[in-house]
Amino acid sequence: MRYAAVLITVVLSGWWPASVLQGVEPVRDKGIMVEETNAYRARLEAEVGEGGQKAPPARRVLRPDLTGMDRPESPDEFRRIFHHPLVCQGLTGQCWAFAATSFFESEIQRLSGRQVRLSEMWTVYWEFVEKARGFVRTRGESKFPRGSEPNAAIRIWARYGVVPAEAYPGFPPGQRIYDDRKLYAEMNAYLKAIKERGDWDESRAVTDIRAILDRHLGAPPTMVEVDGKRVLPRVYCRVTLGLDVGEYVSVMSLMQEPWNQWAQYPVPDNWWGSRAYYNVPLDEFVHLIRDAVRGGVSVCLVMDCHEPGFYFREDVAFVPRFDIPREFIDDSARQMRFSNESTTDDHVVHIVGYQERDGVYWYLVKDSGNLPRNGHLGGYMFYREDYIQLKGLAVVLPRNVVEHSLGRRLGAQPAEE
Repeated sequence: MRYAAVLITVVLSGWWPASVLQGVEPVRDKGIMVEETNAYRARLEAEVGEGGQKAPPARRVLRPDLTGMDRPESPDEFRRIFHHPLVCQGLTGQCWAFAATSFFESEIQRLSGRQVRLSEMWTVYWEFVEKARGFVRTRGESKFPRGSEPNAAIRIWARYGVVPAEAYPGFPPGQRIYDDRKLYAEMNAYLKAIKERGDWDESRAVTDIRAILDRHLGAPPTMVEVDGKRVLPRVYCRVTLGLDVGEYVSVMSLMQEPWNQWAQYPVPDNWWGSRAYYNVPLDEFVHLIRDAVRGGVSVCLVMDCHEPGFYFREDVAFVPRFDIPREFIDDSARQMRFSNESTTDDHVVHIVGYQERDGVYWYLVKDSGNLPRNGHLGGYMFYREDYIQLKGLAVVLPRNVVEHSLGRRLGAQPAEE
């Protein structure tokens, strides 16, 4: 009797799906177990002289069965926004810098028509310097993670400028594959040692960190040559490229912070505790991305890439119904996953196109990571919008695009140190 009463209550409440009440079986996604390995990463490690030629043993993982799924097949199907060819971040943990650099390259072309390739590792170099500086100033309380957030590029370029890719390749000596593992291990050990000694001489620490960086990545140039003239990297960024990074903002969507206000993005890679994130509800977050790409503006997206629906081998990312039906994805579903850490801040990508497919948005995503290179498209992936709804955490966009989409002024953002 108790179960019958519950069923009657559920039906009367209107919660029960109409398809079930009408005797129609709802569409379901079937899960399958597949053998999966990151063979591309293994090839990179072999090229730099680590490991054997064989990929690591495959793991059995849960993925959605794509049989009969209507999905994109080619990047050519999308309305694409200008972007440079795919670049692999190699064996680094610097997706944030690769995605942010790609985003700003697209912005430079959109605003000025200039097509330039910029150095990702220049930004990584100076971000490590600033992390070390913060570590010393806080007497070891500040985090020193391997990665960072894409809005760090805004802070770094405002202070140090930027340089063309050919001016600072940033490869380890004798290599043509990006690799920061030994670099990070050496810097981390150095900072742990000075903390143990209580040696908080900021000038000496920064000098020593820069010496480590120079040894692994090369010393960054103090000037760059443009049209036969030598200019400072800050002049190159602001004047030559015409890029005002102060006109870009970060937007997030988390229930735990007040809506429509600037707030802190509470993840380890936001090591400097930036509060320069404008927090909006999910519906505005999604429409902001739609409005941007429909207007020809690409999007730098912070997201989680460790889900069954992130099927990199098949170049797609979506939320299968065995996880949560699309119609049930809302602010609460997002927040629950962020709070219990099943959604984590672990990747940054660049949205460079879109299409509508039977009323559903799909996005063309340029990914610098290793995983998508085990697929068929060399690093492109197709994200169905529900994946961004559930697993997209923050975006970087021009302020005017954000304000136009939201229909309101954002106000002054908190100053970044």
